[in-house]
Amino acid sequence: MAFDELLMITPNVVVSVLIWLTLITVFLYIGRTPARRLILGTSRVFHNALRLAARAITRAELRLVSRNREVLLAAGRETKERIIEREFERINTTVHRDLARYPEAQRTLNDAIQRIEEDHQQATDSPPEVPGWGKAVEAIAKLPKGDGTVGEVLDAIHKAMVKAQTSALEAYRKASRTRHGLLSKMMPEWRRIQQTLRDMEKAVGSLLTRSQAIDRHMDEYEEIVKGTDRAVQMLHSSSLIHFAISGVVLAVAAGGALINFTLIARPMAEMVGGTAFVFGFRTADVAAMVIIAVEVSMGLFLMESLRITRLFPVIGALSDRIRVRMVWITFGILATLATVEAGLAYMREILMQDELATSALLRGGEAVTIENEALWITTAAQMGLGFILPFALVFVAIPLETFIHSLRHVMGTVLVLVMRTLGVSLRVIGNFFRYAGNLLLNLYDVLIFLPLWVQNMWRRRRGKVDHDDMDLDSEAPGKGYQKYGEAA
Repeated sequence: MAFDELLMITPNVVVSVLIWLTLITVFLYIGRTPARRLILGTSRVFHNALRLAARAITRAELRLVSRNREVLLAAGRETKERIIEREFERINTTVHRDLARYPEAQRTLNDAIQRIEEDHQQATDSPPEVPGWGKAVEAIAKLPKGDGTVGEVLDAIHKAMVKAQTSALEAYRKASRTRHGLLSKMMPEWRRIQQTLRDMEKAVGSLLTRSQAIDRHMDEYEEIVKGTDRAVQMLHSSSLIHFAISGVVLAVAAGGALINFTLIARPMAEMVGGTAFVFGFRTADVAAMVIIAVEVSMGLFLMESLRITRLFPVIGALSDRIRVRMVWITFGILATLATVEAGLAYMREILMQDELATSALLRGGEAVTIENEALWITTAAQMGLGFILPFALVFVAIPLETFIHSLRHVMGTVLVLVMRTLGVSLRVIGNFFRYAGNLLLNLYDVLIFLPLWVQNMWRRRRGKVDHDDMDLDSEAPGKGYQKYGEAA
C-alpha cells in the first residue's frame, strides 16, 4: 500500500488530513505525561552529566593552579637561592682579596703617619738668633761723639754685624732648604695614605653595594617563601619573559645549527656514501646531524662541569678534581670536532670546484681550472664558520635550561586556560540541554493546545484538579529543575 493510499482515508483530501490531525493530536494528548517525563528526564541526564563533568574539570583546574603555584614558587626559590649564593661568594672574594689586607694597610698607615709626624717636627720653622750686642751698642752710643776711637769702634761693630747677619741668613736658608726637603719627603707618604684610603673606600663601597643587593634579594626570597600573591605575580611575569627570550635564542641557535649542517652535509656524503639511507633518511644527513648533536651534548656537559647550568645534578655533585678533568675532556672533544668541521668545510669548497669543472666538461667545453685570487676568502670563511659554530653551540645550554624551567609553568598556565575554557563550555552546553528540554515541553503543549484548552475549561467548571494533573504540574520544567537545584 502506497503512502498516498494510506493517507487517503476518505475520498476527500481535506477530510482525510483533518482525521489524521485529530488522531495524532489525541495520541499526543494521551501520551503527554510519559512524553513530558521522557523529555524532562533526557534533558536532566545531559544537564547533570555535563554539570558534573564541568565540576570535575573545575576541581582539577584548581588542583592544577595550586600545583603550578607550588612549582613556580619552588623554581623561584631555587633561582633566588642561586643568586644569593653567588652574591655571598662575591662578598667572600672581596673580603679575602681586599679586607684581608686590612692589618697590613693599618700598619702602613701607622708607619706613614709616624714618619710624617717626625718629618713635621724636624721641619719646624726656627728664625735666626739675634746677636746679643744690643747693650754694647747702646753703651758705645752714649760715648762722646768727638772721640775718633768711637767711630772706629762703631765701624768695626757695623762690619761684625753685617758679617753676623750674612752668616745667620745663610744658616736660615740652609735650614729652610732642609725643611723643604723634609716636606717634599712627606708628599709620597701623603699619596700612599691617600691611595690606601681610596682602596679601602672602594672595597667597603663594593661590600655596601653587595649588601644592598643581598638585602633586596633576601626580601624577595622571604616573599617567595611566604608565597605571597606579589611574589607569584612577579615570578609569573618573569617566567613568561624568560620563556619568550629563551625561545628566540633557541630559534637563533637552531638557525646556526642548520648552517652548520649545510656546511658538513655535502662532504659527509663523500665519506659515508650519498646513496645509503637509514629509516628513509640519507646516511650523510644522519651523520651530520649526529655530529651536531654530539657537539651540543659536549657543550651541555662543559657548561655543567663549569657549574654554569644545573640540568644534571650528578655532574654538579662531582668532586672538583673530576669536574676539572671533565672540563678538559669535553673541551678537547669540542676542539677536535671543530677541527673536523673546518676540514669538511674545506673539502666542501674543493667538491664544489670539481662539480663546476665536471659540469663544464659535460656541456661540451674543456675542463679549465679557474684561478681566482679571491677564492681563498670564501674558503677561509667556510673553514672559520666550521670551526667557530661548534663553540657557539656550547652556549645553547644556558637558554635551554631557562626554556625548560619556564616551560613547566607556561604549559601549566596553558593547560589551566584550556581546562577553564572546557569547563565553561560544558556548563554552557549543559544549560543548553536544560533549556532545550523546556523548549521541547512547550512545543509539545503547543501541538496539543486544543485538548489542553478543553481540559482546562472542563476543570474550571468542575472546580477541582485531579491528582494526575498535579503530578504533571509538579513535573514542569522549571519546578523540576528547581527541586534538582535544591537537592544538589
